[in-house]
Amino acid sequence: MKKEKKDAVKAENAQLKEEIKSLREQLLSQQQAIRAKGLPIIVLVEGWAAAGKGSLINELISEIDPRFYNVTTSVITGEAESRYPFLYPYACAIPENGKIMFYDSGWMEDVVRKYLHRDITRAQYRERVRSVNEFERQLRDGGYLLLKLFLDIDAGEQRKRMSALRENYETAWRVTDEDLWQQREYKLFKQSYESFMDKTGGLIPWHVLDGNKKNLAVRDAMKLLVESVDRALEAGRYVGKPFKESFPLRKMPKLSTVDLSPTLTDEDYRAELKKLQKRLGELHNRIYRMKIPVILCYEGWDAAGKGGNIRRVAKPLDPRGFDVIPIASPEPHELARQYLWRFWTRLPRSGHVCIFDRTWYGRVMVERLEGFCTEDDWKRAYNEINEFERQLTEWGAVVLKFWIHIDQDTQLQRFNDRQSTPEKQWKLTEEDWRNREKWPQYEEAIDEMLHKTSTEFAPWFIIESNDKKYARIKTLKIVIDALEKACEDHMA
Repeated sequence: MKKEKKDAVKAENAQLKEEIKSLREQLLSQQQAIRAKGLPIIVLVEGWAAAGKGSLINELISEIDPRFYNVTTSVITGEAESRYPFLYPYACAIPENGKIMFYDSGWMEDVVRKYLHRDITRAQYRERVRSVNEFERQLRDGGYLLLKLFLDIDAGEQRKRMSALRENYETAWRVTDEDLWQQREYKLFKQSYESFMDKTGGLIPWHVLDGNKKNLAVRDAMKLLVESVDRALEAGRYVGKPFKESFPLRKMPKLSTVDLSPTLTDEDYRAELKKLQKRLGELHNRIYRMKIPVILCYEGWDAAGKGGNIRRVAKPLDPRGFDVIPIASPEPHELARQYLWRFWTRLPRSGHVCIFDRTWYGRVMVERLEGFCTEDDWKRAYNEINEFERQLTEWGAVVLKFWIHIDQDTQLQRFNDRQSTPEKQWKLTEEDWRNREKWPQYEEAIDEMLHKTSTEFAPWFIIESNDKKYARIKTLKIVIDALEKACEDHMA
């Protein structure tokens, strides 16, 4: 009977190897189509310690041109050491169109381990599960193919593999204290993994592979990848439809109703500016010590005074603790990824301030009006942006958004001033004049943006900027009030 069993296993493995060989050839033949059609692919490989995740990825990439893929390994750190939102390393690693990214463990392992360590509360766990679902849906709606694999082994097999690794001096390092803890708490981890997969498998399903049999797991994983790619190539890139989620919104006025007459005398401006900048400098030290991240978002009409406003806010800040990020038209490598990627990669560390001179709201303004994205794309973006900003505030960030507002007559006066002043001419472009001609269309888009994205957690503030001095003082006061409240909340 033993010989018959061995022969059966040998025959099964031989058959599996033949299937793997055939699947490798199919994957090899898919590469150029993936590249030609610009299909971005993410393969998330989760699973038990010692289940063979690294070996599985190695098998999957063995016949892929190394120019077309990357592998990233999740580094799970303690919550106290984290300086960015928990999705930050995964969002920053998403591939360009036509390339494949393999994640050797990812957001599942991160969330489950931190929850079992009690580094995050039950409420934070629920927030992160929701954020994962949002992140995965945004990737799918942006045309990404996401394949989620879980490599499963039983407790006995895990114990045997860990023992073998520890007995060899050259491989003992691969078994960490975290892995040994997981092995001791196998049932607890099993329940937690299953619960996480149940909560995050509704939109993009999990595929559980039998890691007790290596060749079977490789065959199944490769088959899933090949078949998923075939379906995606045949159907074309997926474009998600607009949807609506309920967010706590602040009521915003239409731009046409905003009174732009407020002014400030030079004497009052100088006195207020000195006092407010001193206070902001004090608060910068405090938020750095408390590790509170701050994100200030500037949008506004051309020539509205964003640059001068930003300079007055930035002046009292310690230059080691803030960045000003000017956002221009996306570069080719940015266009080749989901549109929020270039903002994920620019987020500040906790305790730092990041000032965006134009933002992700280009999606629902210039990209909408100039036809740089589809109607489904920009209509879907309102919810995607609200989700993104909610994730930032749940991380602990203060998010403030300023629309620097002027009327058309003031804009024309400033355009003419720039045109007639040599040292200012660089500020005025043909695009500025073209945008001015589309003022009514832009105003309609801006009103909709303010109405749909001024949330309680990330509000919009309309800054009356016909008088730049008034606008600067108003902005400083808003920032100071928000930081004072954040510091009070942190101490509570």
